[in-house]
Amino acid sequence: MSLLHGSLLQHASSAIRPYWDCSQHFSPFSPLLSGFSDKGHHVLEPPVITEQSPRRLVVFPTDDISLKCEARGRPQVEFRWTKDGIHFKPKEELGVVVHEAPYSGSFTIEGNNSFAQRFQGIYRCYASNKLGTAMSHEIQLVAEGAPKWPKETVKPVEVEEGESVVLPCNPPPSAAPLRIYWMNSKILHIKQDERVSMGQNGDLYFANVLTSDNHSDYICNAHFPGTRTIIQKEPIDLRVKPTNSMIDRKPRLLFPTNSSSRLVALQGQSLILECIAEGFPTPTIKWLHPSDPMPTDRVIYQNHNKTLQLLNVGEEDDGEYTCLAENSLGSARHAYYVTVEAAPYWLQKPQSHLYGPGETARLDCQVQGRPQPEITWRINGMSMETVNKDQKYRIEQGSLILSNVQPSDTMVTQCEARNQHGLLLANAYIYVVQLPARILTKDNQTYMAVEGSTAYLLCKAFGAPVPSVQWLDEEGTTVLQDERFFPYANGTLSIRDLQANDTGRYFCQAANDQNNVTILANLQVKEATQITQGPRSAIEKKGARVTFTCQASFDPSLQASITWRGDGRDLQERGDSDKYFIEDGQLVIQSLDYSDQGNYSCVASTELDEVESRAQLLVVGSPGPVPHLELSDRHLLKQSQVHLSWSPAEDHNSPIEKYDIEFEDKEMAPEKWFSLGKVPGNQTSTTLKLSPYVHYTFRVTAINKYGPGEPSPVSETVVTPEAAPEKNPVDVRGEGNETNNMVITWKPLRWMDWNAPQIQYRVQWRPQGKQETWREQTVSDPFLVVSNTSTFVPYEIKVQAVNNQGKGPEPQVTIGYSGEDYPQVSPELEDITIFNSSTVLVRWRPVDLAQVKGHLKGYNVTYWWKGSQRKHSKRHIHKSHIVVPANTTSAILSGLRPYSSYHVEVQAFNGRGLGPASEWTFSTPEGVPGHPEALHLECQSDTSLLLHWQPPLSHNGVLTGYLLSYHPVEGESKEQLFFNLSDPELRTHNLTNLNPDLQYRFQLQATTQQGPGEAIVREGGTMALFGKPDFGNISATAGENYSVVSWVPRKGQCNFRFHILFKALPEGKVSPDHQPQPQYVSYNQSSYTQWNLQPDTKYEIHLMKEKVLLHHLAVKTNGTGPVRVSTTGSFASEGWFIAFVSAIILLLLILLILCFIKRSKGGKYSVKDKEDTQVDSEARPMKDETFGEYRSLER
Repeated sequence: MSLLHGSLLQHASSAIRPYWDCSQHFSPFSPLLSGFSDKGHHVLEPPVITEQSPRRLVVFPTDDISLKCEARGRPQVEFRWTKDGIHFKPKEELGVVVHEAPYSGSFTIEGNNSFAQRFQGIYRCYASNKLGTAMSHEIQLVAEGAPKWPKETVKPVEVEEGESVVLPCNPPPSAAPLRIYWMNSKILHIKQDERVSMGQNGDLYFANVLTSDNHSDYICNAHFPGTRTIIQKEPIDLRVKPTNSMIDRKPRLLFPTNSSSRLVALQGQSLILECIAEGFPTPTIKWLHPSDPMPTDRVIYQNHNKTLQLLNVGEEDDGEYTCLAENSLGSARHAYYVTVEAAPYWLQKPQSHLYGPGETARLDCQVQGRPQPEITWRINGMSMETVNKDQKYRIEQGSLILSNVQPSDTMVTQCEARNQHGLLLANAYIYVVQLPARILTKDNQTYMAVEGSTAYLLCKAFGAPVPSVQWLDEEGTTVLQDERFFPYANGTLSIRDLQANDTGRYFCQAANDQNNVTILANLQVKEATQITQGPRSAIEKKGARVTFTCQASFDPSLQASITWRGDGRDLQERGDSDKYFIEDGQLVIQSLDYSDQGNYSCVASTELDEVESRAQLLVVGSPGPVPHLELSDRHLLKQSQVHLSWSPAEDHNSPIEKYDIEFEDKEMAPEKWFSLGKVPGNQTSTTLKLSPYVHYTFRVTAINKYGPGEPSPVSETVVTPEAAPEKNPVDVRGEGNETNNMVITWKPLRWMDWNAPQIQYRVQWRPQGKQETWREQTVSDPFLVVSNTSTFVPYEIKVQAVNNQGKGPEPQVTIGYSGEDYPQVSPELEDITIFNSSTVLVRWRPVDLAQVKGHLKGYNVTYWWKGSQRKHSKRHIHKSHIVVPANTTSAILSGLRPYSSYHVEVQAFNGRGLGPASEWTFSTPEGVPGHPEALHLECQSDTSLLLHWQPPLSHNGVLTGYLLSYHPVEGESKEQLFFNLSDPELRTHNLTNLNPDLQYRFQLQATTQQGPGEAIVREGGTMALFGKPDFGNISATAGENYSVVSWVPRKGQCNFRFHILFKALPEGKVSPDHQPQPQYVSYNQSSYTQWNLQPDTKYEIHLMKEKVLLHHLAVKTNGTGPVRVSTTGSFASEGWFIAFVSAIILLLLILLILCFIKRSKGGKYSVKDKEDTQVDSEARPMKDETFGEYRSLER
């Protein structure tokens, strides 16, 4: 039984077939049935055709002819053939070799070169044994001879330029498809395009001929793949007569020639429609399907849109297809009315089957086709009419039914369906035999499924008559009481909408009139897999990354996994790429590209089920390149126009907003692209207005909200004809650069406006207001110098573009002026108004324009500080400038120093330069002073502070004293305390009764008669410490004769002074004369260096304030012993110190000598005037001592 089980056990999903599929499962019958016996005889098998030749067999002279027919059966089958319906005996035919092999009736006709034609015909093979006869389909044998081109005389074809012509091919007929090529005598293919193309019939069509088509060697080549032969037609001589007037004409169809035609297309095959038109300009072809949209996924346009191929034709493709040929003069059309028909195809094919005695056999033969096929039945290869009439045979709606069959009714039947488009044949046998019931499915098999799914429990029963099958539960009760249980005819039990309590044991029982058998099936229902969080759709930019997340729940007893798919294919990490990263239910896709967009799914699976959750990824970005450019309507080049069309670019999921059309002229500006304009994104063609004499190469770039895409491939180059200029130069000016000339300038025309290879300029001029004759000169440069003019005289000027085709349009007149001279007049000052201590208003009267000697550009106001009213500056003068326009006669001078003297000058200026100056002196009133300098706080005690300060650098008047105020920074009371210090020479002030626990904000202002000035602010307080001051991280380092003591001042600690004392140890090691003296040190200076220490000596360091020890530490100097020190106790006697002091004295002497020399030459530099010097360095009215236009006019 292992063979029986292994042959027929199938996966559970295959068990849903309600009927036995004999085409797949009958082949094991022979070995299977041999295990059974019927009254001592083995069970036999009717004949089954296993291999046969194709329905149409085309053979060539060099081929052997092989007709195949192989079949199996028991007992061994015998073969016979018919040819054209007449009995054919291969063994008796000359040159025929029969294959002497078991199960084969094939034969071969060898060396058919001489007699292949007599074997042409329709063959059929019959395979028979005592159980019946199987029949092959009809095999049509076609013998093809060697192809030859009929002899013919080919006359030259003469046409006039612009006319249409068709060069015929007319290849020899062939039963097999052949290929046509048009070539010349150099074996080069004839170039085909919209104008020149080959039709499906092999003819070469010219929509209009050009003189370049004039050739004498147009050769049609026919390639016969079956014979591996290429034959040539005689060359055709095409003679084109040139003409000076090619006449435009609207399109006319060369193929088909009539207005409409009807075609039959076969379902499932391809439909090819063709339209070829002539006309001038060359027509373009469009295809229309008026009733429905064209099925774009199955349509292929070929041969420059002249051929439409519709793939996999279906019934819905019935209807009208129209080709439309168009050019600028009109159109022509042809309507194809297509009817879709079909060769016969199976709806239900008759299946072989076993039957027991007394059963009713039914063979169903259901076919479809258009027109509806005719069905005929045969028994053992014989038509029903020749079979003896018997009441048990009947045919109902194409099905053959036999009642009460007996073993003698075993037979092979043939169902044949035929219409005008084809023939179908199926062999199916009825085998009547008596066999006991057997269950082929393995016993005690376990099935697992998940909740909510459908389980299929298999019970394949075998026997004749066919056993009845029923399913029982553990209690022996039929399971059909539950509507979720359904038994199939093949014994399989399906249980839908599974529940957990469906787990258990089920019994299958098969019985016929000879016996009954039972098997056990175990069912386990598991928890269904669920995706709890699926991936979400995303829109990301190109180059970005995206992360999809997936979480799922599984039955704990099952092995589970989460995998990812992209557009149905499994995704995995790859060691040579970091494109995908998959971990913990996450899919990360790096560096997104447009090819990454699509549907991504998370698949949660076990061995029993899988669930899938999908998300869509859209990758957005700038558009793709425009794939194709096409230039048409070239006849418009005479009007400097051309029609440009293109195919839409990929929008990359963001609508195309516009197309940018650019051009390049490789002759004049190679590798530079210029925009001709933009068109809306839904437009794919435009007519361009071009400039004469430009070598245009076009490209188009699509633009969406993410920016421009890659430009299209460049078009072919077109050149527009030359023409006279259409523009004149702009920005014409006349200005003199000398007092006696005028330079006429203009902006030269761009090369694309030249309209010819070269451009020149015709310049005309004459004095304004005088009807003198125009003087003129033609130049190539964009300027002309007119000499010997009067100063500042107006001229009328015209500049006109000129090339070898003529002149540009009449130019406009521009007024220019000859050269200017310096102004001869100075402005007259009216008054100076003092606004405040730092701002004044200067006013003057307008100058006489006649004295300006040019265009008055404005006024230059120069002013500078001479000194304060207390003392005058003796240092270098810094001048400030203000430039005002010509229509303004006043200027505000701001940022001045209070209580100071100023000098001001006003000058008119023109394009030549500055005129003479008007001068004035004024003084600013007293102002408030600047802030005091260097405010320091010094602790006197826990409750008192001593304030030190320096006077302000900028007095801005006469100091009258100081205003001091302070208040606590924090705390409830922030009352401000004021002290009016009326002594301007005061530099210190002592504050008492301060709270040692508070921080204070101190504000000090200097005062003049105008009030207090800017304040200087400091924060601080008294020591605010209990015990000693905090020196923080204090340390001492030593050299051979010095030591450095360092500490970190505490933030907020009040500054104070203390003594630092170095004491040598042990006492007496260093004489008292060599002991360092105590030194005063400030707390905030953070370090102190003590010199003149003895080498290799330990010192104790004491930090003291008012006899209170604040801190102490020790340090030891480096070296080998005490150093002899002079009795003076000073380093002033050291040689290096004497040299250093001498050098300082020498430098001072040199500086004094230099100062004396400067004063003797008129210099007024005083090193004593510290205050004035500092004021000069801070307050300057303007950063730049020069002014706008004036700078360029200084000479």
